[in-house]
Amino acid sequence: MTLLVGSLTVGLILSLLAFGILISYRVVAFDDLTVDGSFTLGGATAGILIAGGTNPLVATLCGALTGATAGAVTATLHTRFGINRLLSGILVMTALYSVNLRVMGKSNVPLLPQKTLMSWANRLASVLFAGRPVLHLAGWEASTRDVCGLLLMALVAGSFGLMLFAFFRTNLGLAMQAIGDNSRMIRALGVNVERTTIVALFIANGVIGLSGALLAQYQGFADVQMGIGMLVWGVASVILGESLVGTQKIGFLITGAVMGSVLFRLLVAIALRWGLNPNDLKLITAAFVFAALVLPKFLSGGSKLMRRERRA
Repeated sequence: MTLLVGSLTVGLILSLLAFGILISYRVVAFDDLTVDGSFTLGGATAGILIAGGTNPLVATLCGALTGATAGAVTATLHTRFGINRLLSGILVMTALYSVNLRVMGKSNVPLLPQKTLMSWANRLASVLFAGRPVLHLAGWEASTRDVCGLLLMALVAGSFGLMLFAFFRTNLGLAMQAIGDNSRMIRALGVNVERTTIVALFIANGVIGLSGALLAQYQGFADVQMGIGMLVWGVASVILGESLVGTQKIGFLITGAVMGSVLFRLLVAIALRWGLNPNDLKLITAAFVFAALVLPKFLSGGSKLMRRERRA
C-alpha cells in the first residue's frame, strides 16, 4: 500500500511537469529541451533556500520562478537572436548544469531535517486522523502522513489544472493555442508571436520548476542529477494522456496529462515491484514511451478496419 500511495503522490507531482510539456510541445509547438535543466533548477533553488531557513512556500515559489526564467531565456535565444529552437534549449540546458551546481554549492542538498511542504502533511494527519500513525484501508496499511501527502499533492495538481484551463480560455491563452496551430495566421491578426512564445515558455518552465521543487521536498533532497530523463517522462505522460482521452480539446488534454503521469508512474512501480533491476529503469521507461507512441496508431488502425468490415 505504501508503494501505491507513494507512486500516486509522485505521479501527481510529475503531472505538473506534464503540464509544462503540454504547454511547450502541444500548445505553442516549441520543442523545448530546457526541461531537464529547469526541473533541477527548481529543486535546487527550493532546496538551498529551505536548508537556509526560508519558509517552504516561499522557497517553492522561488524554485518555480527560477525555472520560468530559464524557459524565458530559451525562448529569447530563439526569438531575439534567431537561434534554432532545439539548439536554444540545448544551450540553456547545458549552462544550467553549472548554474545548478553554483546554486547548491555541491551536488546534493539534504532536506530531511528541514521543515518542508511535506511537513504540512504531518499537521494534516494529526487533524484528520487524530494523531493515528497508520491507516487501514481495505486490509492494507498506509501511513497517515503518506495519505495526507497524497491528498496535498492532489489538491496542488487539481488547482493548477483548473488554473491552466481558465488561463487557456483568456485572450492570451487562445493566442498561444493559435500559435501552435498556425503562427502565420495569428501574426497576420496582429498578435506578437515572439512575445507570446516567451510568455508561454516562461509559464511552462515555471510549472516544471515548481514540480522539481515539490519533488525535492517529497524525496528529502535536491540533487544535480534529478532532472535527467524528465523530458522523456513528461512527453510520455502527455502522449499517454492523449491516447486515454482521445481528443485534442484543451480541458481533456490537461486531464489526460494528469492521468498519463499517474498511470506512467504506476507502470514503473509495478515493473519494479515485479523484480525489475533498478539499473534497467531507463530501459523500461523507453519501452513505455515506445508503447505510448505506437499503440494509439495500432488502435486507431484497428478501429478503422472494423468500421470498413461493418460497412462491407
